[in-house]
Amino acid sequence: MPTYEIFIDDKPRKIELKKTGENSFAIKIDNKTLNIELPTGEFDFKKEFSIKVDGKAYQVILPKIDLEKLFPIKVEEATFKAEVKAPTRKLALTVFEPTPQVPTRRATAAKQVAEGTVTAPMTGKILSVNVSKGEEVKASQILCILEAMKMENEITAPKAGTIRDVFVSEGSSVSEGEPLFLID
Repeated sequence: MPTYEIFIDDKPRKIELKKTGENSFAIKIDNKTLNIELPTGEFDFKKEFSIKVDGKAYQVILPKIDLEKLFPIKVEEATFKAEVKAPTRKLALTVFEPTPQVPTRRATAAKQVAEGTVTAPMTGKILSVNVSKGEEVKASQILCILEAMKMENEITAPKAGTIRDVFVSEGSSVSEGEPLFLID
């Protein structure tokens, strides 16, 4: 989950973002979690729009955000000066290609992996699962984020197809070679 340092009226705040739906996020601000729903479709930064915070609607005017400058945020009748610092944890883009199974002397003990199975390239923890069973995916589409050795790795689809099965969930630990998804 990316972590940002922001300053609201010169006071530092730590913010962590996690996408929970198409237009919704869980935002952790200084260890307090809020559920945010953004408007659907395209919206104009210079026009007023509505967001929901834990189910309560707020009217917001937000200029185009410039990460190098202070910018005003107007929420209802209050205006705040904000500044956003770059995320402290960046995603490492890693594309893992399936590797063919090479028979060894211990082949009888090896797990049989079905064709189209996406396996964990290393031992780690699943931070997020971005697809669900029955969903159509494109080649190289991000299926999940796997954290290993404090690095976030994007596990991508090796081919286009339909997710036939999802073997992991957010927060689960996986071992190298363990099946994550099955794509037809």
